[in-house]
Amino acid sequence: MWFRSDLRLTDNPALHHGWQAAEGELFGCYVLCEQFITQHPINSRQLWFIYQHLCLLQQAFEQAGLAFHVLRVQRAADIPAAIKKLCAAQNVTKLVFNAEYPVNELLRDKAVIAALDAIGVVSKRYHDRALVPPGMLTTQQGTPYKVYSPFARAWRSQVMNFEFNLYDSPIALSNKPNNSLAPQSPGQAMLQGAFAQCGIEAAALSMSELWPVGEQAAAKTLAEFCRNSMSNYRHARDYPALIGTSGLSPYLAIGVLSPKQCVIAGRDASQGLWSEDEGAACWIGELIWRDFYMHIIAAFPALSRHRPMQVYTEGFAWSRNQDDFKRWCEGQTGIPIVDAAMRQLNQTGWMHNRLRMVSAMFLTKNLRIDWRMGERYFMEQLIDADFCSNNGGWQWSASTGTDAAPYFRIMNPQSQSERFDADGDFIRRFVPELKSVIGKKIHNPAGSVENYPAPMVDLKESRATTIAMFKALK
Repeated sequence: MWFRSDLRLTDNPALHHGWQAAEGELFGCYVLCEQFITQHPINSRQLWFIYQHLCLLQQAFEQAGLAFHVLRVQRAADIPAAIKKLCAAQNVTKLVFNAEYPVNELLRDKAVIAALDAIGVVSKRYHDRALVPPGMLTTQQGTPYKVYSPFARAWRSQVMNFEFNLYDSPIALSNKPNNSLAPQSPGQAMLQGAFAQCGIEAAALSMSELWPVGEQAAAKTLAEFCRNSMSNYRHARDYPALIGTSGLSPYLAIGVLSPKQCVIAGRDASQGLWSEDEGAACWIGELIWRDFYMHIIAAFPALSRHRPMQVYTEGFAWSRNQDDFKRWCEGQTGIPIVDAAMRQLNQTGWMHNRLRMVSAMFLTKNLRIDWRMGERYFMEQLIDADFCSNNGGWQWSASTGTDAAPYFRIMNPQSQSERFDADGDFIRRFVPELKSVIGKKIHNPAGSVENYPAPMVDLKESRATTIAMFKALK
């Protein structure tokens, strides 16, 4: 079983079918590729999260008397030979794995399948990242959906008829994460050695309290959200000062939790009325967005090569001003809600969903900085970094993607701040320079606080200029 973005034992289709085929003679492997880490990129926070869950997987395999190998390679081109060598050494007859959809991953898998075929090892791919696998939903013309709303209708129509059953874990769960990073066994020592110099020790200090590790922790978070917060999700999710979102995205990103587990929990919590219950329908709508962006990435490979979906936007004169970009990254733009959002990202490895849109639109529409710079910075910081969703969100905000925000519809960060952080609680939490600012002034404190910068740009003027530039391209 080749684990990738599916670091769980429960409801893992490749593991389930592999276990049945192996009749108990199964071992696990994971490949840590240095090129993937730097080019994708995979940040130290997410690497820490991956490491912790690999520790749990390895513990579970060892306790079941099974081996779990971690291979470290320098280049993606080295992966086929490394897996081929491992399979030959272990007399493997079959490799099972769950699909990933960006271009680099598809090319990697194709090369591995060819290498193993040459030595008589059968490869079998399963789907678990999306509830509805890419290619299963098309328009009446047989083409991929490019707009979310009809995609969501088709998704719901198909999923409503699914018989949902979770695959039980064939191996007993382990739930003792190795937060100290100290090796617990020879296998753990091998795992730690593979992850050496990835920066995960520093990440562990700040992440372990924010994001509990393990499948049981993920399941508990899911259950508590469905029981306590899902009914109010449609309203509460927009307010960054509240705990109004599910907190499940880091677990979904690396596959500690499956989307099927989420939909079943949402269905059960709404007494089967998950398409009618306002909170459940809204939350599951976010899971549909996740599927949608995976379908888009699979259908349009150019998106994995840093190309915009809206080809005409190739001609937009994006700025690559490093000083402006640095101020945005550091949360020193002079726009309080943007600065609070960026500091939340830098301090916690996570950002509230509405603020991802607000901060992305400010970068692309007010500063007119190339969306690909912001896209990469999020990948370098987010513990829930997911290429498909991140690319889709950035292209939506920059008006370059499929079903993107129309170029003339630009969020005003000050208005967003006044509406969704009216009392300034979120801003004060992450921008302590503004703690003493009273009332609505918190949303536009220009000139009132000595140690807080003036706004980088005039929001109204920069918006008008951007709209004119897009209109000229059209």
